[in-house]
Amino acid sequence: MTESKFAPIALFTYCRPWHTQKTVEALLANHESSETDLYIFSDAPKNEKAIEGVLNTRKYIHTITGFKNVHIIEREKNWGLANSLIDGISKIVNEYGKVIVVEDDIVASPFFLQYMNEGLELYKNDNKVASIHAYVYPTQKKLPETFFIQGADCWGWATWKRAWDIFNSNTQELLDEIVQKKLQRKFDFDYTYPYVDMLKDQINGKVNSWAIRWYASAFLKDMYTLYPGQAMAKQIGMDGVGATHSGKTDIYNVELRMTPISLKQIHDIKNSPEGYEAFKSFFKKIQSKRMKIIYLLQLIKGMITH
Repeated sequence: MTESKFAPIALFTYCRPWHTQKTVEALLANHESSETDLYIFSDAPKNEKAIEGVLNTRKYIHTITGFKNVHIIEREKNWGLANSLIDGISKIVNEYGKVIVVEDDIVASPFFLQYMNEGLELYKNDNKVASIHAYVYPTQKKLPETFFIQGADCWGWATWKRAWDIFNSNTQELLDEIVQKKLQRKFDFDYTYPYVDMLKDQINGKVNSWAIRWYASAFLKDMYTLYPGQAMAKQIGMDGVGATHSGKTDIYNVELRMTPISLKQIHDIKNSPEGYEAFKSFFKKIQSKRMKIIYLLQLIKGMITH
């Protein structure tokens, strides 16, 4: 296994060169980037519509400098994000024992890599910790400097081989265990977000998500993810430009923290009451907004009347 003070970054790209460039520029603004290996996994186009974007993205990534090393893996056929990401993460953690994962629409704080690497070092031997996460939902509630929530997450994160080894890609097994143990309410944050339905959609082929399986895998092993009280990364992919898995919305917008996080080890690893309530509050907000949009669409289509 390759020994490295700084965890390598796995960057997953597709057909959005502008977003990819913004993601890379933000990483380069981190002091640790010059000592960090960058692995770029570039998926092949799924259809003719994506060809130009993929080619332009590949043209750009071959110009990237400023990292310790840049390794480019160009898929010869379309893997899809889920398969590409699962394969890429597995290869890197098997070589390095740890990895920082970024998709091509995640813009990081200048202190993102410091936070990730310090978190990876601080909790590397704690088997209850699944990952270190950089994004946190915009909430009006006061949050601790860092806190834990059961499960795992997907917008700028890091993990170890020991944690990734518990990833279960079999969605039916995950759902069956949640139902058998009567964990639906807890898995859905007291029914404020339909994560169980997302597992069902995965099984029925309506979505192809690695993230819901990663969350469920860690959740069922009673493992936890560390979050910052203020976001160290933000999502820029929901601008309606070239997105494959999301539409256009600003509900997830956050202000990045532009100062370092003071990381102190939390020994009692469990759901943070403040963090859990903040997540529930945010989920209720977005579900309410979603229902209003559905209602308005139905009115427009004449499906319902006053």
